[in-house]
Amino acid sequence: MAKQIPLEADFFPPFDGFPKAGMDFLKRLKKNNTREWFHSHKNDYEELVKFPMQCLIATLRDRLRDEIPELEFNPKRSIFRIHRDVRFSNNKAPYKTNIAASFEMRGKKKTTDTPGLYVGIEPGSVFVGGGMYMPQGEQLKAIRKSIVTKPDDLLAVLEDKRFKKVFGGIMGENLQKAPLGYPKDHPMIEHLKHKQWFVGTEWEDESVTFSKKFATTTANLFVETMPLIRWLMKAIV
Repeated sequence: MAKQIPLEADFFPPFDGFPKAGMDFLKRLKKNNTREWFHSHKNDYEELVKFPMQCLIATLRDRLRDEIPELEFNPKRSIFRIHRDVRFSNNKAPYKTNIAASFEMRGKKKTTDTPGLYVGIEPGSVFVGGGMYMPQGEQLKAIRKSIVTKPDDLLAVLEDKRFKKVFGGIMGENLQKAPLGYPKDHPMIEHLKHKQWFVGTEWEDESVTFSKKFATTTANLFVETMPLIRWLMKAIV
């Protein structure tokens, strides 16, 4: 890893791999998930975990500015906070044990219910993909309406040979029965049952991130994901 640039700087060097020491930090955080331990090791987090992710985001921004102009890749704003929201959780551990970022439409407030791209890194699991993880009720209605009124638009995305080879199909939870108002024998019923709309590629071996090639892998997967993202954007307008 290149010499660290202050986090408030606007320049981030090209991504040259997520350091193994960063993954080791996340493993130690999982065993020592307290405010006291984190505060005493905060510099390690900033240098070994957050900063490499910011370099990855800056590299993706530079590579994808022409191919994915509608999404924002911001090294400072795209990263999820390390702090967990424990208000409504039985798990009171204060910190997440992963580093993740999402990339959404320019000018939109960062949420989990708009179409976007995502990369998450943690010990034993690396995920790259995108879509809508938690579409709200009105959004699901709009998506289902689009499926029924313009089925060929969705099928053009899902049945594309390259899309099927890379992702297989839509991931996430499905309804067990037809959604309210739709017949169970509707020709698009399996697509109408989707409660979540995302695709991705997952690795159990986190060492895939140690190489600078991970930036290229991520960029390529993001490009492959965009037909679904753009279809979702049109569906929920």
